[in-house]
Amino acid sequence: MQKLIAILNVIAWAGFWAFGYLALTARVDNTGQMVTAALLAALGGGVGMLAFFWLVRHSEATGYAKPANRAEKRDDDEIHGEVL
Repeated sequence: MQKLIAILNVIAWAGFWAFGYLALTARVDNTGQMVTAALLAALGGGVGMLAFFWLVRHSEATGYAKPANRAEKRDDDEIHGEVL
């Protein structure tokens, strides 16, 4: 499954860059092409980010990558005299 998500990630980012380039280089009088390319680029970027975050979460869960260094909250932690 992770290989399928990785392939989806690559295809989505390729679509983001290709359609983003088309959106930026479209002629001003051709707004239909510009808007369509921008929407497809946004879709590719969104799917690419979701796939990337899924791959990161999966690699941390399986032990392939070291989990992020996060501080754990203690019961006696205080900020400016207020208990969190």
